[in-house]
Amino acid sequence: MIPLVLSARAAAGLLTHWRDGSSGPAYSALADAVRVLAIDGRVAVGTRLPAERQLADALGVSRTTVASAYALLRDDGFLRSTRGSGSVLRLPSAVAGRPDPDHLAAPVDGDLLDLRKAALHAAPGVAEAAVRAVQGLPAALVGTGYDTVGDPGLRAAIADRYTTRGLPTTADQVLVTLGAQHAIALLARVLVRRGTEVLIESPTYPHAHEAFRAAGARLVAVPVDAHDGWDGDALVSALRRSAPAVAYLMPDLHNPTAATMPSALREAVLAAAADAGTVVIADETMAELRIDGDVVPPFATAGPAVLIGSAGKVFWGGLRVGWIRADPALLQRLVLARPTGDLGTPAIEQLIVRELVPDTAAALEARRTFLRAARDTVVAGLRDRVPEWEVPAPAGGLSTWVRLGRPVSSALVLAARAEGLVLTSGGAFGPHGGFEGFLRVPYAVPADAQVRLVEALGRAWTRLDSAVRAPGRPIAAVV
Repeated sequence: MIPLVLSARAAAGLLTHWRDGSSGPAYSALADAVRVLAIDGRVAVGTRLPAERQLADALGVSRTTVASAYALLRDDGFLRSTRGSGSVLRLPSAVAGRPDPDHLAAPVDGDLLDLRKAALHAAPGVAEAAVRAVQGLPAALVGTGYDTVGDPGLRAAIADRYTTRGLPTTADQVLVTLGAQHAIALLARVLVRRGTEVLIESPTYPHAHEAFRAAGARLVAVPVDAHDGWDGDALVSALRRSAPAVAYLMPDLHNPTAATMPSALREAVLAAAADAGTVVIADETMAELRIDGDVVPPFATAGPAVLIGSAGKVFWGGLRVGWIRADPALLQRLVLARPTGDLGTPAIEQLIVRELVPDTAAALEARRTFLRAARDTVVAGLRDRVPEWEVPAPAGGLSTWVRLGRPVSSALVLAARAEGLVLTSGGAFGPHGGFEGFLRVPYAVPADAQVRLVEALGRAWTRLDSAVRAPGRPIAAVV
């Protein structure tokens, strides 16, 4: 297999803040930063890293610094170097959670608590819906099974759900996709050309900014904060100044901050977007997972917007079914472009979700009860265990965006690994890096895992704190 190649320029872009918060040698800080790129998945395992001299020139450091960092990574099992073939990124078995380090793309297992994905267990009723769906399968067998538009009954059920929530919708405004991520990537492929400007929030869902970059977009980032939400002036000004082709927003229970955009700002954003000719995409995959207060009406009730939804967050991530609500003309463009990437959404999954969508309200009520208890337990536990952290109690969603008080998120993620806890550093959520002072902590886990999460993070912070205080001891020592 031919390995992926990371250019020195691209590596420098990913390593913008590699020295932030480091009190040890430069080579140790650089090695730590590369480790986190591998752990977060921002650089794929099996990728060939830049040559030492090339990376040194790109980062503005000596070749000795890069050579020492690479040597440290080899010693720790994160790098395999072969004469003539360069240095290839890998994960040691202790980090991958597997005895065989060659199976590096597989999920971690064993005693590790993997919280890289903020997701819920399956909702009650999924198994029963699957049984009913199978009973209805014979009617679907008369077709070929290749469906790039979506099951008519499912599209009608999704449209009815939007109508119930205050946004009149018909089935011809709905396209069924392979989950929300597929919807984002498909929209990016159709709406973006190389060099196109796309407005995006910072921080944001990592795979969203990756999808727009892959389509060739130039990202224009606007800030959003767990406490203050969006900088409304900056957001509207960016739309007017840049006139981006696309604006990708998460206005309801934003991932990772859990902020919700006020109604007045929604109207101002959509008005500015209309003036600029910008297509607004509102990712509402978290929108109905509200714990406190009422669920906000869909974003498009305030004006024209493309909406993305998913069955994964409410019902179960194993149901790879999402959807796009948009004008039929745009949906036609998406359908025509789709076959180059996939040939449709699986029929059985659509039939299952068709059974579930009419029961969304009941499923959400059960979810809210669980999420409220989980949020309160984890937030209170972290505030007590690590009082110097700022731990918000979000109004909904599946995680809290913790302010650490120091730019040590990457180092903390490494320390947490040693305590059996797998998290994603704050930097993964920054379209242009940064956020080393933050950590996304998912709380939607069973009660025993909530306790384990709090205790493991507390121990990791103590471990990290001790390493930073120890004179002459690099942060890498916490691994």
